[in-house]
Amino acid sequence: MQLNKYTVMVADDERNVRVLLKEILEDDGYEVIVAEDGEKAVNTVSKYNIDCALLDVRMPVLDGLEAFLKIKEISPDLPVIFLTAYGSSDLAIKAMKKGAYDYLTKPFDVEELKIKVKKAIDLRKITLSIKNKKRTFDYTEDEIIGDSLAMQEVYKEVGRVTGSDATVLLRGESGTGKELFAKAIYLHSNRKDKPFIIVNCAAIPESLLESELFGHEKGAFTDAISRHIGKFEAASNGTIFLDEIEDMSLNLQSKLLRVLQEKTFNRVGSTETITSDVRVIAATNRNLEELVKNGEFREDLYYRLNVVTITIPPLRDRKEDIPLLVSYFVAKYSKKYNKSAQGADKEALEMFMDYDWPGNVRELENVIARGVIVTSAPFITKEHLSKELIDHFKTEEEKNESINIEKTHSNVIEPDEVTPLPELIEKIERHEILKALEVSQGNKTKAAKMLGISRKSLFNKLRHYNIITNNGE
Repeated sequence: MQLNKYTVMVADDERNVRVLLKEILEDDGYEVIVAEDGEKAVNTVSKYNIDCALLDVRMPVLDGLEAFLKIKEISPDLPVIFLTAYGSSDLAIKAMKKGAYDYLTKPFDVEELKIKVKKAIDLRKITLSIKNKKRTFDYTEDEIIGDSLAMQEVYKEVGRVTGSDATVLLRGESGTGKELFAKAIYLHSNRKDKPFIIVNCAAIPESLLESELFGHEKGAFTDAISRHIGKFEAASNGTIFLDEIEDMSLNLQSKLLRVLQEKTFNRVGSTETITSDVRVIAATNRNLEELVKNGEFREDLYYRLNVVTITIPPLRDRKEDIPLLVSYFVAKYSKKYNKSAQGADKEALEMFMDYDWPGNVRELENVIARGVIVTSAPFITKEHLSKELIDHFKTEEEKNESINIEKTHSNVIEPDEVTPLPELIEKIERHEILKALEVSQGNKTKAAKMLGISRKSLFNKLRHYNIITNNGE
């Protein structure tokens, strides 16, 4: 029996099927709501908090597929299991391609039904826990942020692998958040109370990586002054995350393959065989197939790691998540730096949406962190963004203007040079004017305001110091 009541909707036009499914599911501890056609199924989902839906493919008023599409608009995360008569499963398969969770062929096996319903509800719990945790934005821990369809598909994949001990390969560009997804898999697994150890294979010199992973005995090499327990031994019964796995040498790859196949290894300098039951989650931002083809990555290890693959989408493919990410990072860094920033203004947000973010979420986070630090206003504006990001949106004319401003910079003060005071004052004044023009991107009104002088005074000083710009604003 279920300790917590979850609600399952059963939609089928055959009364005997509805009655049978209701009895089976209620005996298993679920609340059950029935509907006799597709339209009533849609209305039920709109009125009640449903955790799983069973839909017959062929129903009056609205067929199962039409009802399913409307249900997904109301509740995108609701797992739907289709019920289909023998010979018409192609319709259910079409529905699965559109995002249905699974299907059952009538007459169905009762135990199979129970298993599928339980797994569907478990998946919903995991998906919602990952997504809802971020809503308060009152913490500084790293979280997975994203409501886009692309991210929902990733949440589903994460939910499907958490209940197993299968090796998982996370693929995606640098900065997409592969480590966060590795943590999510671990936290929702049956190993969540055991160690979770992260190893960045690219950050550790090749000569030390073997010792770091498998440990070493005293005297195994020059600096081995005592026995060292490696990560695989320390992570016994837990999970180890191997980031940037492609940077591991071929020799070390063969030893990792042995761990995956036999769950055994040797410390460096020892013949003792150590057994360690560790779940491996690996990550790469490279094309492993190409590396295998070029002989840079072992083919047998590739197939061992590629048991389950989850691809994290780049930020440019889920731009609808950017406003939510901005809100999250503003809240995170406002708390961290004791600032009062509330978000980004319309102009800055439009720039974020128009930019392709080659550094992905990590780049966006760094931009927001900088904006929160430098702003004293409630909102991050264009002026608070990095020069590199602003330069990306400049026209050729604006870029040439910036070059002209830079060319007019002079050597302000030589460190060992004694300068007459009037000359020194002029040098400092000229330097600050040039700096204000650079920060304001040539906007004279903004530059004057920053310098605390009138626009007319600024123009007089520009003529005095022979500073030429193309923009008269």
